[in-house]
Amino acid sequence: MSAVDSQSRILSGMRPTGRLHLGHYHGVLKNWLTLQHEYECFFFVADWHALTTHYENPALIEENVWEMVIDWLAAGVNPGSATLFIQSRVPEHAELNLLLSMITPLSWLERVPSYKDQQEKLRERDLSTHGFLGYPLLQSADILLYRAGLVPVGADQEAHIEITREIARRFNHLYGREPGFEDNAEAAIRKMGKKTGTLYRNLRRAYLEKGDDEALETARALLKEQSNITLGDQERLFGYLEGTGKVILPEPQALLAPQAKMPGLDGQKMSKSYGNTITLREDPDDIASKIRKMPTDPARQRRNDPGEPEKCPVWQLHKVYSDEARQEWVQEGCRNAGIGCLDCKKPVIEACQAELEPIRMEAMELERNQDVVKNIIAEGCEQARDEAQDTLRDVREAIGLDYR
Repeated sequence: MSAVDSQSRILSGMRPTGRLHLGHYHGVLKNWLTLQHEYECFFFVADWHALTTHYENPALIEENVWEMVIDWLAAGVNPGSATLFIQSRVPEHAELNLLLSMITPLSWLERVPSYKDQQEKLRERDLSTHGFLGYPLLQSADILLYRAGLVPVGADQEAHIEITREIARRFNHLYGREPGFEDNAEAAIRKMGKKTGTLYRNLRRAYLEKGDDEALETARALLKEQSNITLGDQERLFGYLEGTGKVILPEPQALLAPQAKMPGLDGQKMSKSYGNTITLREDPDDIASKIRKMPTDPARQRRNDPGEPEKCPVWQLHKVYSDEARQEWVQEGCRNAGIGCLDCKKPVIEACQAELEPIRMEAMELERNQDVVKNIIAEGCEQARDEAQDTLRDVREAIGLDYR
């Protein structure tokens, strides 16, 4: 097997279905900017996923692919710190998706909460397709292909990580038990030495007989420290520890992203479907115009009418952009009519413009140098494919498709 430390590897992707906006920046990209310096990160353009809902208009996807990559780079995602690639340029995604589909029960896909939820939200589109039903499995293939141990998601997406864990567990159970697995595992234990081998067996027994999760984690840490066994033996003992077979596809964990619900111009969550967004490359004058036109507390019909900040969408933006002193100024000024709504909006306009100006300027430079952007993606696709091919090699061998 390839030497991969799954717990230090992250995979995350975004669908190219339109221009990125402040909701994407605060909800995803700012988290990526931190993670890229702490983990081995793979960030990908999920163009096949975009086809599951936008298959009737694929031309938009092609345009959005490059626009989205420019936004990533302009926001600070660093190709020197993370691997950036396009899903469809790594065909191993499709192969692993196909192989996993052979073992995934249909009921597992139908019970994913977002399946019926998205069908309900997108009624105007025909989503009664094989591709849409199978998109959680494609997500699982995306994650497992890179043996990513951590996947940054919001709490509402944990179900997608759980089905990935179930699929990996089922695959390892079916194909990880090579002939003579127990004998090979016991031989590997002896290679660790008498003292360490005894400790491993005691920890394994504590987990299998008593469900001691602490013993499981201690045993995993113990295995990672062993330098006198091969990587294959290590993976074999990880599986033996839990009473399964050799771990071919590690089970990922959800890395819950910080809550960052970016309010839109109407007070709802910022979303293209609500038409309430400010894009990352929005012109400063357009930013000012959009925020000035935002609705406020209906009670403030005239300048001297008192209002209630909690009923005003502008207040939600102050909670994102304003410090404590500024927020107190808004609270007091709104309730006693000491400030007008335009006075209240001015600091938000300035803060939003200041945040987006460097992104807009960097994006303009990248737009003038499209070859740089495409070279970054070409290199990232090559790196991603090398990793993907390593995984597929092990998967084919485990299944018995590595014909010689």
